[in-house]
Amino acid sequence: MNPTSFEATYFDLHITGLGYLNRIREVKLKKGESFLACDIAALNGPTDCAEYRRFDVRVTGEDAQILVRRCAKPVELERKVLVGFRLGDPWVDTFTYSKGINQGQLGVSFKARLLLLNWIKIDGVLVYKREPSNQDSQTSESATQKENARPQSLPEGDFAF
Repeated sequence: MNPTSFEATYFDLHITGLGYLNRIREVKLKKGESFLACDIAALNGPTDCAEYRRFDVRVTGEDAQILVRRCAKPVELERKVLVGFRLGDPWVDTFTYSKGINQGQLGVSFKARLLLLNWIKIDGVLVYKREPSNQDSQTSESATQKENARPQSLPEGDFAF
């Protein structure tokens, strides 16, 4: 094998689901570039008694960044922003609560990269639906290739109606 033609391959671990967008924010680092982040309260369990699993995600997909930014105002106005999502590379992070009733106790946070949004509903109204691409059905591709797959059209402006 020629070392100059070696292409890295990866094992992708994806989580798909639906949940509510919360805490959309720009994270500024002392060293390195800032990044877009948000929380997703993912629904889990029986539909008549669902539970939530909170994911603190870094928005990495190019289109996901555009769409999440457009959802900032509705989230800020405490509207219900429900999304169909794909997360990649999940991990667990531990921390110590610095205030509140849990101050001094160990906490756990589920983290992941938000790769794409398949659809968005605001207060029950569908405002965005991603058109499936051929790449969605090919399981051998890397997450980076999938997250760079562009939907056929992105809505213009914010989702304020």
